Amino acid sequence: MREKAIDTLILSDLHLGSELSRASDALDLIGSLSFRRLVLLGDIFSDLDFSRLTRTHWHFLSHIRKLSNPKRRVEVVWVEGNHDEGLSNVMSHLVGIPVYQQYVWEYAGKRHLAIHGHQFDRFVVNNRPLCRPFELLYLQLQKWDAKRQLFVRHLDRLNTRWLRLCDKVAHGALGYAKQGKAERVFCGHTHVAEQRERDGVEYYNSGSWIEQPSTYITVGAEGVRIHDYHSQRSHDRDTGQEREPAAAAFAGISLPAGLQSHAAYESIRC
Repeated sequence: MREKAIDTLILSDLHLGSELSRASDALDLIGSLSFRRLVLLGDIFSDLDFSRLTRTHWHFLSHIRKLSNPKRRVEVVWVEGNHDEGLSNVMSHLVGIPVYQQYVWEYAGKRHLAIHGHQFDRFVVNNRPLCRPFELLYLQLQKWDAKRQLFVRHLDRLNTRWLRLCDKVAHGALGYAKQGKAERVFCGHTHVAEQRERDGVEYYNSGSWIEQPSTYITVGAEGVRIHDYHSQRSHDRDTGQEREPAAAAFAGISLPAGLQSHAAYESIRC
């Protein structure tokens, strides 16, 4: 059998249940590529309310479950994001994949570390009780701005700049990876795809799947690459689809504040 050119495919911040989620595009991408490992790098869900999931969102989860079948010979791992917290046990059984606080693997002689990145966002870490009301308000704004989502997308980018999330997450992740002897570290959380390097450690952010173009990362023989995915669909969201109850729809188919100094040496299951 021909060796897969892509060792690892990484995508994050799909936010299933959100009006902004581009689940159809993510499903198209995964179905179009051949890879040995899929890392879902956090915030795959928008919140804990399954009633927000559309038919397409459930199709995405169903495909992930099928992909995790040992016969497919694809390793599928889920790294928990701040929006996913509380779903780890449910998802591990429902979708049939392991869920990690952080995930470590070796490829091409390098140690790779995947961690969502909210652990380096002090606002989230220090204000967890306050974050939930703001998340609910943000979801409501998405419904009010349902046609073009221009306002909520602008709000998301403004929030990232105001909190200086890109710098904070990159700085924290690079230091954490260095401490744990990882040569490459991958994060999401900021919704901004980027690459940085410091002290021999490479940092990559996988961006999100709520923007156009959406972004993803591949790790393979050609190294690490950040890609844009431009939707070919004339209507790239599924907000008009009927929401389905969780049980019926699926019938067919953070680390705490203060990361431990030794934690980056190994994968940590939720």
